[in-house]
Amino acid sequence: MRSKLVAGNWKMHGSRAAIQNLLASLKAELPAEPGTDVAVFPPSLYVADALVALSGSPVAVGAQNVCDQAAQGAFTGEVSAEMLADVGCRYAIVGHSERRALYGESSAVVAVKVQRCLNAGVVPILCVGETDEEREAGRTLDVVAEQLDAVMQTVAVGELSSLVVAYEPVWAIGTGKTASPEQAQDVHAFIRQRIAGYSEKLAAGVRILYGGSVKAANAAELFSQADIDGGLVGGASLDAQEFSAICRAAE
Repeated sequence: MRSKLVAGNWKMHGSRAAIQNLLASLKAELPAEPGTDVAVFPPSLYVADALVALSGSPVAVGAQNVCDQAAQGAFTGEVSAEMLADVGCRYAIVGHSERRALYGESSAVVAVKVQRCLNAGVVPILCVGETDEEREAGRTLDVVAEQLDAVMQTVAVGELSSLVVAYEPVWAIGTGKTASPEQAQDVHAFIRQRIAGYSEKLAAGVRILYGGSVKAANAAELFSQADIDGGLVGGASLDAQEFSAICRAAE
């Protein structure tokens, strides 16, 4: 049985003091042994603070991005997967729609980033999803298939056992709009089916998260769908009480 995962993407929010307060509140709100896997993704400057604050807790720490290059080199401003592993990051978000749209990351680059994470022992959370224009044009499944296939055709299937996929309809990120549980389930089922075309074993075990204005009010209904294995939470993860309620919904 697939375990649920709730991941909080803090994006470019916070200060050192605000992050410390959030981490303290999160530790107070979450049970010592939550019934779901939980991870938070602070801005890179605060990853070390989060690792110290959450030491001994069940909450894992991840990075919001990772370099597509190897461990060492002249890549100013970048952080490698090996460096993330070295400091204790368990996860890395790869291919978030904001990285694709604002920084021009292609599906080919995203696929290489997935490989770098796996080589370093970091779990990649691969983001896929369509824009509002693509949805209106009836291209949702085509877009998701292309983004998935880029990874499945680049990385050996046998290396992907730890892969996590996050379906994030771009039109629902930070907009207050949310795909209905049925809409989200349809795309999640398609993702699992698409992966099954490469490996039925991998498809059965891969965790597929929903990301797109997830909040406490809609989490339980979303997470009750057969192929939704948790959430990649944005704005709501900056509120310890709200995020904890989402985690409880995943239990």
